[in-house]
Amino acid sequence: MRVLLAACALLACGLAQAQPARRPGVDFMSPALQALQRDDTQNPGQLWVAEGRSRWTEAGANGRRCADCHAAPEAMDGVAARYPAWDERLARPLTLAGRIAQCRQRHQGEAAEGADGPAVLALSAWLAHRSRGRPLAPPDDARLMPWSARGEALWRQRFGQLNLACAHCHDERAGLRLGGAAIPQGHPTGYPIYRLEWQGLGSLQRRLRGCLAGVRAEPFAAGADEWLALEVYLARRAAGMVLEGVALRP
Repeated sequence: MRVLLAACALLACGLAQAQPARRPGVDFMSPALQALQRDDTQNPGQLWVAEGRSRWTEAGANGRRCADCHAAPEAMDGVAARYPAWDERLARPLTLAGRIAQCRQRHQGEAAEGADGPAVLALSAWLAHRSRGRPLAPPDDARLMPWSARGEALWRQRFGQLNLACAHCHDERAGLRLGGAAIPQGHPTGYPIYRLEWQGLGSLQRRLRGCLAGVRAEPFAAGADEWLALEVYLARRAAGMVLEGVALRP
């Protein structure tokens, strides 16, 4: 029995050591692209940061501004690191983009806008920039656990004509190459991101839609719970990793 227990302990130790260290997407880019991301005067994502800074002080449809409730911009430092979070009124999680959209509707009288709407995207970029360098710290809230579990199940579920799961690429094959580009581990440390492929800024949900299309699967409907569950799980999966602000990707 002792020999068996010792063997199991060695095996467990070996498996633990075999797990790769978590690395953000920026680590898988070329030195030139890494330098471009670090340079705020060259990173094109900073255009959206500047727009978000302006929108913070602009009046909404009813004349109210974000700054009227959140007077000090410094009070928003680190906010982006704490989402998705539970919303008491809706009794469900909200992403940062979802919170911005809700605030604009509820307090400024603005029309509904998704995560990739121009105002939500710009404000998300500005808040992400203010959280740059902070560790991702999703709330330790039991109400989020069923959503995280559902997201993890989706992460490991096979989809599309290629019959692939997210985990097949981002867990098992991270660091290898696909179509000439390195496969990252899929941690959401830089959203919203500027992708050279898009020639624009986009949300995590947009990237997830692209992944499903890549395996030739039908994406979930806009605003579906599946997107939210995946974002809740990915935030917990990356907990403790440093936020990059508005990141750049190929």
